[in-house]
Amino acid sequence: MNTTIITTVNGVNIVELANQMIPIKPICEAIGIDFEPQRKKIYNDQLLASVTSLEEATGADKKTYEMVCLPLKYVFGWLFTINPNNVKEEAKASVIQYQRVCYDAIYDSLFLSRVYLKEMKERTEAKLQEIEVYKTNFKEAQGKLKQSEGELKELRQLSFDDWKHVNLQTSMLDEPEFAN
Repeated sequence: MNTTIITTVNGVNIVELANQMIPIKPICEAIGIDFEPQRKKIYNDQLLASVTSLEEATGADKKTYEMVCLPLKYVFGWLFTINPNNVKEEAKASVIQYQRVCYDAIYDSLFLSRVYLKEMKERTEAKLQEIEVYKTNFKEAQGKLKQSEGELKELRQLSFDDWKHVNLQTSMLDEPEFAN
């Protein structure tokens, strides 16, 4: 059977089988907790029991055994339920630290992630509004630029005679006798 060592705890290799199943007994041995009560707890848990299977795996003695296994993604939740008072003394601090990490992960996932998503939504909406203002101002500026460029082009094409003709007509209209 193809296995991958995913970690070593207290000298015990914790392995993942090719199908992402994790034998439970080596974990129990590594932290010094009785396997049989854990097996019963797993089979009494409706969710864990539904995903538990017996898989062939190689033991520390290199012999093949049929072992109770959980899918990798469920092992973390099962470990979270282990009472630190039931493990060997040298594993107790690690189990408590693991549970602290789990509490933090649950808090982050269920609470902080919502806070993050809300804040990101608000900030994104504000930035989109800001961009719309800039786009509107940019379009207005483009229109004014195009108009000014057109006026500049006309100015550059205005000959002296054209200018004189326009200026004379304008100045005559400004005279009091032509204004009425």
